[in-house]
Amino acid sequence: MNLLAIDIGNTNIVCGVFEEERLLADWRVGTDPAKTVDEYGILLLDLLQVKGILAESLDAVILSSVVPPLTAVFEELAEKYFQRLPLTASSDLKTGLTLRYENPGEIGSDRIVNAAAAFRRYGGPVIIVDFGTATTFCLVTRDGEYLGGAIAPGIRISAEALFQRAAKLPKIELIRPKSVIGRDTVSSMQAGIIFGYAGLVDELVTRIQQAIGQECVVVATGGLAGLLASESRTIRELRPNLTLEGLALLYHLNRPS
Repeated sequence: MNLLAIDIGNTNIVCGVFEEERLLADWRVGTDPAKTVDEYGILLLDLLQVKGILAESLDAVILSSVVPPLTAVFEELAEKYFQRLPLTASSDLKTGLTLRYENPGEIGSDRIVNAAAAFRRYGGPVIIVDFGTATTFCLVTRDGEYLGGAIAPGIRISAEALFQRAAKLPKIELIRPKSVIGRDTVSSMQAGIIFGYAGLVDELVTRIQQAIGQECVVVATGGLAGLLASESRTIRELRPNLTLEGLALLYHLNRPS
């Protein structure tokens, strides 16, 4: 069975095609709420064609979205371009987890999907750090209970705010500087953002572990996970496609009979 999984985030839309549990291809494109069903449909068809995947070979579609205006766009796209009624991830689906959040409907679908995938792969307790538009921290216990976590401003948001609010500071590339002691403005900003953000991650992870009195497997995912994971003392696993893996898992757990 071939499955198209789509994760709609505030900054990027990540798509992947699975053959059963094997990821055949994946793509990352910019999120644009102004794009129409047809614009995204043609873009997806072109991406599939580049990889030699026929649209008619897709048996099912599942999507996760934290951008409400685009949820309906992609639901219509799935029906119009792939003739498939998509499954949309939410707290109402089977996940393999027990959601202990006070209001499970408030949990972003991407957080649920990540938690389900991480618990299936690593068991618990596990902390998932997702470096997206926001940086989210999610905790799943040994018994598969999703307890919640923390949400911090994303690293790109933080860098953009610094550039926009400080008149003499330039826009910079988010790369690791040679030293924590910057010798010019750009490297000083890179040191503060990259190393400072790694410290934020380690402090929050440490406090979460202290709160439950247990060491956890710490898994990183998201667009900037590779950059930050290498600077963190607490991150142990890097899974760039964790959200897509979680979407595939949720589809198989909730597959229509």
